[in-house]
Amino acid sequence: MKIFDSHAHYDDRAFDEDRFELIEGLKKENVTRIINIGSSMDSSKASVELSEKYDHIYAAVGVHPSECQDMTDEDLNSLRKMAADKKVVAIGEIGLDYYYPDPDKELQKVWFKKQLQLARELSLPVVIHSRDAAEDTVKILKEEAAEKIGGVIHCYSYSAELAKVFLNMGFYIGVGGVITFNNGRKLRETVEMLPLDKIVIETDCPYLSPVPFRGKRNNSANLKLVIAKLAELKGMTEEEIAERTYKNACDLYRMNKED
Repeated sequence: MKIFDSHAHYDDRAFDEDRFELIEGLKKENVTRIINIGSSMDSSKASVELSEKYDHIYAAVGVHPSECQDMTDEDLNSLRKMAADKKVVAIGEIGLDYYYPDPDKELQKVWFKKQLQLARELSLPVVIHSRDAAEDTVKILKEEAAEKIGGVIHCYSYSAELAKVFLNMGFYIGVGGVITFNNGRKLRETVEMLPLDKIVIETDCPYLSPVPFRGKRNNSANLKLVIAKLAELKGMTEEEIAERTYKNACDLYRMNKED
């Protein structure tokens, strides 16, 4: 069984003490591919560096909506240069986050649009972060013809009905530890509706550890618990879920399917 973690943050300070040992050890846990996702200029650079150091890690570069306050056009050009690296497979994570009052919503929209346009220019898929911002996320994706860009709605938290809107635009849906939470019923209902060929699995590590590790530092080995819950919901074997979600992540990131 091969496992593909489609969204991780191994550059996070939570891994400073044991990053090398943990990442190397994941191969023994059958985690053979990982996408390390940028969320700021610094973390995008760190993601590329990790991808160059480890053969099973690839990178996405982009600026998270919560980090866009001081973003400049020069930064956008820096992302363009980073994305030329052969192991950069996406622009992300980008999007909208209205949970907190800052940064200003209009500023978030500006940089979301500019990074979508960069992805279209470079023919790369996007990794979308959307929190408490469903209406504006859909509006901007439609305005920017995102169906021609492609990508994933990371850490999906909206309704099954809205998921259909994203599916119709050709997007994949990212599913992680929340599917195991007691309060994850809405996500489980969405997953039951989703076609299996549009689901990718992700940790968002070090965050969102699945039960029984909720509240502890997450890592890609815990995806076995997400796979087990998906298998239960879909009436399939864990091996089938791992194989299908691996293929989906390869298709999403336009990578070959052979390690």
